[in-house]
Amino acid sequence: MAKQKTNEAENAQEELKNEELNQEQEDQQAEAKREGTSWEEKYAEVNDKYLRLYSEFDNFRKRTNKEKVELISTANAGVLKELLPVLDDFERAIQVNEKAEDLETLKEGFKLIYTKFKSTLEAKGLKEMDSKGKDFDSELHEAIANVPAPEASLKGKVVEDVEKGYFLNDRVVRYAKVVVGQ
Repeated sequence: MAKQKTNEAENAQEELKNEELNQEQEDQQAEAKREGTSWEEKYAEVNDKYLRLYSEFDNFRKRTNKEKVELISTANAGVLKELLPVLDDFERAIQVNEKAEDLETLKEGFKLIYTKFKSTLEAKGLKEMDSKGKDFDSELHEAIANVPAPEASLKGKVVEDVEKGYFLNDRVVRYAKVVVGQ
């Protein structure tokens, strides 16, 4: 029984070896057929493939450069288009200011325009940086002055915002210019 299993295993191995040899012979025959072409024909074929690939890549590079230039030139168009109504509001306010006599109405009008302008910028991802009373961070703040801290708790912290900082989609667009307590 054990001899029979051993013989069967040997037969299976023989069959696998025969199949591998047959496959190798087929591969060699296919290679021989391919080698029937001259080296000049192979060179011409490879060179043609190279030239086609090179020109395809060159066209891709030119197309992407053109798209980048177009994107850069039109990138601000969306923001500017949304700011045009604010500009219109300012023009109307200037016309009304020439004839207006009520100071409170003028103040209210400018506050409305400011709110509209700010909300338009916030809708585009602009966010105001809140710095006052926070620890000084050189990644967010630009210290323009150091003053004695009015309280001990304000040492090393921002005492005053001279110029606000802004984020655009969580990336610093403008660093806050601050006064730091010492």
